[in-house]
Amino acid sequence: MGKTVRQAVRATLQLVIAAAMAFGMYLFITVLLITAIATLAVVGAWMLPETVTLIRRIAGAKRHQVTAWTGRAVPEAYQPIEGTLRERLRIAVRDPGTHTDARWMLAYYVYGALFFLAVPLWPLGLVVDGVWCGLLRREALVLPLISRLADLDAHWSETLLKPSPKARLAERVEELTATRADAIAAHGAELRRIERDLHDGAQARLVSLSMRIGLAQRVYDRDPEAARKLLLDAQEQAEAALTELRHVVRGIHPPILTDRGLAGAVRALAASSGLEVTVDVRGLEAADGPRPPAAVEAAAYFVVAEALTNVAKHSGCDHAEIHLARTARGVRVLVRDDGRGGAEDGAGGTGSASARNGPYTPAGAASAMGGSGLLGMRRRVAALDGSTAVTSPLGGPTVIEVELPCVW
Repeated sequence: MGKTVRQAVRATLQLVIAAAMAFGMYLFITVLLITAIATLAVVGAWMLPETVTLIRRIAGAKRHQVTAWTGRAVPEAYQPIEGTLRERLRIAVRDPGTHTDARWMLAYYVYGALFFLAVPLWPLGLVVDGVWCGLLRREALVLPLISRLADLDAHWSETLLKPSPKARLAERVEELTATRADAIAAHGAELRRIERDLHDGAQARLVSLSMRIGLAQRVYDRDPEAARKLLLDAQEQAEAALTELRHVVRGIHPPILTDRGLAGAVRALAASSGLEVTVDVRGLEAADGPRPPAAVEAAAYFVVAEALTNVAKHSGCDHAEIHLARTARGVRVLVRDDGRGGAEDGAGGTGSASARNGPYTPAGAASAMGGSGLLGMRRRVAALDGSTAVTSPLGGPTVIEVELPCVW
């Protein structure tokens, strides 16, 4: 009986909130009428986008209430209302999310009225159930009914507020458009980096090599010793140029990935990082089945490389953990350190490092993706339709978690 009463009290609070929301929506009809009249009169057309925004907030409050009751998040899919007045009007009218909210609001005007009747039944329900249980020794009747009403409200609202397939498609198209733009920008930045590295590194050394060989040819007959010295210098320049070219190639696709696979390449990264790194690999060894696509392996490798650069340069600790795992949807990468925290990537990172140590971003591995290290990491992962989560409160720990989708 005690558990039933507690559940009924919680359900009553849900119904009170639902009744208050329904009452507020009845009052909101006035706003809807004023908006309709003003929009038809043209002079008040600016009110329509604002009213739609307000409806979104009301629907969002209902989603939050349903989530609190059921424990299941109710997703939303809206196109942002922005731009000129004409664009805002078009989005407000054509957005599938607006149609979903309007459908729910119309239905809520009907079934929301039930809660005005349900809430006053609570005191009566206590009396009836008290007599029923106390005299007849039977289980409660009315109290479970209140819980069922709360369940019914949550079920109807959840069903009506779920984004339509059209809304999900529009949201997906917008998301892919943004990630495609990031991928194009990242590709352009990568090409510029390669061009700069070749121009400032290998090309300059090859020019110097050519000049030394030419000088050696000129002085060979009259001064063989000087020619020999120039040829030795040319050999050093050739070796340095080869080193520069290897560096550029590693930045495109590290050969170690091809030779050892993702697990072996990450272990090599950890061994050469100068840190005490614990590596845990699950399902990605050579004997564990097919390898991920090359693009996924490269993205995971660079995520680990940039994360270890962060740890070495900015975290203030000398230990890190790397966890790689094969999942049903792809590859999961997690890098953790117990440093000072405050990682900041400009796109959802938390906090900031101390002024003495500067912002928590790697200096070396960042540039290829068009931004600081963590932002570049996020863009690289987003280009593959993956997700990045950075948790880094001041004082640590810093946890970078990446999900890269692929088909096994």
